[in-house]
Amino acid sequence: MTDSASSPVVRCAWANPANPRYLAYHDEEWGQPCHDEVRLFEMLNLEGAQAGLSWETILNKRENYWRAFDGWNAKKIARYDESKVASLLADAGIVRNRLKVAAAITNAQAYLKLQAELGGLDAYLWAFVDGEPIQNQWTLLGGNPAKTPLSDRISKDLAKRGFKFVGSTIIYAYMQAIGMVNDHCVECYRHHAVQK
Repeated sequence: MTDSASSPVVRCAWANPANPRYLAYHDEEWGQPCHDEVRLFEMLNLEGAQAGLSWETILNKRENYWRAFDGWNAKKIARYDESKVASLLADAGIVRNRLKVAAAITNAQAYLKLQAELGGLDAYLWAFVDGEPIQNQWTLLGGNPAKTPLSDRISKDLAKRGFKFVGSTIIYAYMQAIGMVNDHCVECYRHHAVQK
């Protein structure tokens, strides 16, 4: 992508220019404030699935996850039985890790409780930032943290509510992904667009 003067567009250093799926994720989703319940639930589970792997690995399998986990329908996932777990663990299109598959089921059950109590992830998460994304000013040289006191707080609360694979580092990556924080570096063309 180039601007009208044909100079290259600057993006965050992590956006792999060789992977169109990765570029589209950076340009269209990452850091964009999200209030869609299904996507919030999806991203929480995908960030957990990433633990120990690269985000690119998960992103490349995202469509397979959507299919395998019934479009991230929490009510269906909460009722998965051993037979469904066995079919998921045999599915080469996703990360076949028993703990991560079990976590998605547990997370669906915890999500349904949270939904009944607070209305859902949208109301719950955005209350931590008074409905407004945190606007950071990192540069291409770096500086953005792996976790923050806020991600620590959310992580502990989610764990207390029964969610799995919600450590502070995973939750900070989640906050970045769903736009609770704008961590596009200031040189990135998306920083100002997301800030608006």
